[in-house]
Amino acid sequence: MTRRLTTPTTIWLTGATSGIGRALAEQLVARGHRLIASGRNESALEALQALDSERVMPLALDTTSQEDLAQARAAFDQPWPLQMVILNAGTCEYLDPADYQSSVVEANLTTNVIGTSRCIEAALPALRQARAQGLPATLVIVSSSAWWFPFGRAEGYGASKAALSYLAHALRADLAAVGIEVVTVSPGFVKTPLTDRNDFPMPFLIDADDAAGRIISGLEKGRRDIEFPRRFTWTLRLLGALPQCLIDRMAAAMSRNQKNQQEANQ
Repeated sequence: MTRRLTTPTTIWLTGATSGIGRALAEQLVARGHRLIASGRNESALEALQALDSERVMPLALDTTSQEDLAQARAAFDQPWPLQMVILNAGTCEYLDPADYQSSVVEANLTTNVIGTSRCIEAALPALRQARAQGLPATLVIVSSSAWWFPFGRAEGYGASKAALSYLAHALRADLAAVGIEVVTVSPGFVKTPLTDRNDFPMPFLIDADDAAGRIISGLEKGRRDIEFPRRFTWTLRLLGALPQCLIDRMAAAMSRNQKNQQEANQ
């Protein structure tokens, strides 16, 4: 039986100031958990702390900055051991196939993969200490279901999320020996400031509060892989199981349709 979140738990949450992260922060605090909330927007972090000044510790940082993360380790040295880390900070930038720029791929990889990896490096010693005290310790990595199917213009984003999922699954194997659980979260389309910029239809779109509730429920139930909404994720997995030649044709057709729709809207 899982022991996750069954008692007040100290959690480090990145990307806490908007979207899924903000909704997670609000719901975790409402459940009585203690939160080290990270983001780059200091005013948003202050507003988050106002929810419960005793249980929310704001920690302004850039997850890609080794200097910021080195200083952040001091926040983990507190009366309550750090038992859970939810690495949610990320970005999504799309490529223009007519003007391919490697910087777009780099931006996705830097924030989503390098930033997450540096956060893991900062947090693992604290999670190991929790396990040494006989407490449950969990590392949660928020990936995406996008990489299961080759969507046009999402080369950089999809590649970064594929790397994150592989990183999480490999870490799960390596950290099993010390009892640190690794959980991957693979959402579909969630209404956030990032997806508000999308210029294409988003099937089965859900709001951030719904997404946060599903993540917390999955953690409480002991799931190692949390995927939602199921209608969307199952569809993608089924499509991804087709012969590659069919996948290529479908992806190309979807890309053409998307381009035609964008031109029609201009």
